[in-house]
Formats: sequence, C-alpha cells, structure tokens
Amino acid sequence: QVQLVESGGGLVQPGGSLRLSCAASGSIFSIYTMGWYRQAPGKQRELVADITRGGSTFYADSVKGRFTISRDNAKNTVYLQMNSLKPEDTAVYYCNVRCLLSDRRINDYWGQGTQVTVSS
Repeated sequence: QVQLVESGGGLVQPGGSLRLSCAASGSIFSIYTMGWYRQAPGKQRELVADITRGGSTFYADSVKGRFTISRDNAKNTVYLQMNSLKPEDTAVYYCNVRCLLSDRRINDYWGQGTQVTVSS
C-alpha cells in the first residue's frame, strides 16, 4: 500500500552534519504528520522531531537548535537536517508517516531505518 524509502545515514565525526530523507509512495491520498524517531542500542525508540502538513514542528529537547525537520508535500518526502552531531545521537533513525489512503483509511507507516553513527 505505502512504501517508505529512507536514505542519508552514515558515519560522521562529532560536530559534523548529516541529512536524512524519507520518501513515501503508494496509495496515498494525503499525508498528515511526518516524523523521525530513533532507537539506540538498549534503549526505547524515541521521537526526535515531527512536522504537520501545515508545517508545525516538534523537537525533542535533546536535539533542539541542532536538528531541523522539513517536508516537501509535492514529493511526499520528509527531511531531517542534523548539525553539530554528538556521539549520543548514534542510533537507528526511522521515519514515520500518518497517511490518509485512497480508500479513506488512516494508517501509520514506518521506514526501514537508517544507521547514524557519530564517532571520531
């Protein structure tokens, strides 16, 4: 029904930057909230940032001022610009989208995850 393709993870030194992308495709009528979560080893998955269709954003306190979430509604794509990365940002990052499908059902979908490693 809906496929999410993430890209942009990798290995970066502390203080560096990465940009994650997540593109949604399939039987989508509209996308409501798009967000990024992360899960570090031994920890629960946590919300990093999300953005509504209208552009309202939320950020976890740990990333405020360093990460910026944005979306391109025409491309059904959400981005996460991560600056001033710290070792504690190391995790698998997952995108999440809430979709209104063509059949008028509302479902949440998850990306496959992309590894972000911050290390010198």
